[in-house]
Amino acid sequence: MAVQTKSTSSAEEKLRSLFALQLIDSRIDRIRVVRGELPLEVQDLEDEIEGLRTRLANQESAHALNLQHVSAYRNQIEDSKALIAKYTEQQNNVRNNREYESLNNELEYQQLEIELCEKRIREIQVKIDAGAGALEASREKLAKRVEDLEGKQAELAEIVAETQAEEALLLQLSSKLAEEIDSRLLASYQRIRGAAKNGLAVVPIERQASAGSFIKIPPQRRIDIAQRKRIIVDEHSGRILVDKDLADEVRQRIEDMVAQEMGSVGAR
Repeated sequence: MAVQTKSTSSAEEKLRSLFALQLIDSRIDRIRVVRGELPLEVQDLEDEIEGLRTRLANQESAHALNLQHVSAYRNQIEDSKALIAKYTEQQNNVRNNREYESLNNELEYQQLEIELCEKRIREIQVKIDAGAGALEASREKLAKRVEDLEGKQAELAEIVAETQAEEALLLQLSSKLAEEIDSRLLASYQRIRGAAKNGLAVVPIERQASAGSFIKIPPQRRIDIAQRKRIIVDEHSGRILVDKDLADEVRQRIEDMVAQEMGSVGAR
């Protein structure tokens, strides 16, 4: 890899290394922006699908339980009918009123059992009919979400495939450049970068102001920055400032370096 390791003892060398690192990290940021919200959308869909599957499993379990209850009540009805037939036959052979009344009470009880079971079956059938619609709706929703997830995953995989070689190269370059920078200065860079919404910790002066700012930098301050004798931080944005000439030189060097490395990767 064409990054040279050297001592960054002078302020100018430190500024060059910092701005080079910023350019590489910004390119990585842009690649990840291209992916947009897709990784989050994929995660959200995966979480939603997991919830839908749990809900569907509960609905199917409730549906199966209702069917079991209906089957049990129908079996109970058949048992009661068998007992009614048995008690009716026994009534024909009774020897006294007492036995007859006892059998008659059993017949009435079994008839009430049949009526109760039929009522329970009707009640459960209402639940089954209502649940069937909800069950089908859940299945359709789950199938649709799975289809959506597969589409998003394919889209994300395509984008990752297009950019993964470049991102891997840039990550290597970023790591190599970071090794050249003093640990305390690197920590400051990372802190500033982490606090900035656009990830910019080192910026050039553009139109007499730091890039992205409309607040002009005093002339003497701009002269100090151009002399590159010390690291100067913008008092308004908190970013490290570099002059435009240095920025242009480093930008061209980094672009040439990345183009060369990407060409080497493509030729392998």
